[in-house]
Amino acid sequence: MQADEDMRKKAEAALKKNAAYGEDFDLNEYGLASETEERADDLEELSEEDQRTLLNVGFTPSEDNRSGSFLMLNNAVTHSSLRDDDVVELMSLRDAMRVHDWVKDYSWKLVEPDKDKYTAMSYLQDANGYFIRAPAGKKSKMPVQTCLLIGSKQVSQTVHNIVIVEEGAELDVITGCSTKHGIDKGLHLGISEMYVKKGATLNFTMIHNWGEEIGVRPRTVVHVEEGGTYISNYVTLKPVKSVQAYPTVILEGKGAFARLNTIAVAHPGSELDLGSKVVFNAEDTKAELISRTITTGGKAIARGEMIGNANNAKGHLECHGLVLGGGMQRAIPILEANVEDIELSHEAAVGRIAREQIEYLMARGLTEEDAVGMIVRGFLDVGIQGIPDELKADIDATIAKIGENAI
Repeated sequence: MQADEDMRKKAEAALKKNAAYGEDFDLNEYGLASETEERADDLEELSEEDQRTLLNVGFTPSEDNRSGSFLMLNNAVTHSSLRDDDVVELMSLRDAMRVHDWVKDYSWKLVEPDKDKYTAMSYLQDANGYFIRAPAGKKSKMPVQTCLLIGSKQVSQTVHNIVIVEEGAELDVITGCSTKHGIDKGLHLGISEMYVKKGATLNFTMIHNWGEEIGVRPRTVVHVEEGGTYISNYVTLKPVKSVQAYPTVILEGKGAFARLNTIAVAHPGSELDLGSKVVFNAEDTKAELISRTITTGGKAIARGEMIGNANNAKGHLECHGLVLGGGMQRAIPILEANVEDIELSHEAAVGRIAREQIEYLMARGLTEEDAVGMIVRGFLDVGIQGIPDELKADIDATIAKIGENAI
């Protein structure tokens, strides 16, 4: 088709187009990740080390309390399974294209292929990924779990995901992104297009646990219809070279609601440029953007943007950052009102832990280390549900270490 050819030409031209934010990566320095990897029919037969890697991003190899599981190693789908195919559909995007002719109507409709070099690369590689659909009226009692894993050195992983929650349905997704042990340098390019239909709910939790020299460039757009709800939790607590993410939620239907929580730690040598954007295109829409970032020596940029295009829309943006042991924090809130009857607000604060807070807790019997750890834990707690105990323990251990180093 002529339209496809025109888009391909635009994408090819965009291979030299740098992203608006974040460190620039030379795509030529990375080989293409393999599309052929050994299948993993039984996840509990994976090595103990690989299972631990999965657990640390919220993915349970036993598949207990999960309605479906999807694993992508490099650019190959190595596992896809469902426990209850009545309430959710899960398969690779390429398989979904073969099974459903209509999936093409959702592909590359929210994310522009020529937005920057990273989207262009994913488009031109015909990136595969997961396809998740919750049929109309169905409510999953257990989350779907997915993991995108880099298993080779100095390769680029290109991923394209589509999630559709149909009218009145409810879906929980826990997705983890990580690298195999010993894999430090690489590039992850992830395209996600999500559709929340009328009266539907999508709870989406993403856990990042990358190698120290990994560049991460996700590109996500979410479309929410009338009365729909989208809840996002993004967590990255471990050292990584660079993450630049700016997911956009479009509230297109009356009464639509979105809440996006970001929890991040910038370690020495890390650069995190994280943000969220909400566009209010319908009346009575609401949104909350909550960002909690800590730097222990790295660079943390917290962006938040709200664009109000409809009356009686309400939004609140909150960016809080702690500087522990050096590093840099920057908060960039943007509020734009294009109608009169609208209420957008923001609250931004960066700095160190107040000494009086520490002394208050120490006066009640805590050591200085325990006091700092408690403050850090409370600062990062935004109430994420459904993650396995192993991940909770790993998060607690990471927070405790941050507290120790902050003294």
